[in-house]
Amino acid sequence: ERTRARAARDSRALAARYDAVAAAHPELAERLRPLRADVVRHAEAFEAGAAGSPSPSVSSAPSAGATAAAAPTSAPSPAGVPANEKDALAQLAAAEREIADRRTEELLTAPAELARLLASVSASGAAHVYLLTEARR
Repeated sequence: ERTRARAARDSRALAARYDAVAAAHPELAERLRPLRADVVRHAEAFEAGAAGSPSPSVSSAPSAGATAAAAPTSAPSPAGVPANEKDALAQLAAAEREIADRRTEELLTAPAELARLLASVSASGAAHVYLLTEARR
């Protein structure tokens, strides 16, 4: 349960980072919206499993609730976000990579159902890293 709860918190914190970057760099908001929506769905998947209900499948495809999930719940402070767009995206990619790597490590000790979810979300995070760094060079 601690692994699942930490994963949910990490995803919520990552969504807040996306919000901060979008607030500091509004021209990036549209590009970041689908990635942030994925991160919110990841948090929801971890939280659903923690509540004792089966974990929903995690996909990179937008779901019916993706539009609502993509909207920031509050306006985060852009403090700590680099002024340069490229640096802001690099910082966001580094956060994605750190979390994806941690989740991959946790696969070794996680129960089977949670391990599958961690693997799926970690793979999604790795794809986000690519989209944040390589795809727009």
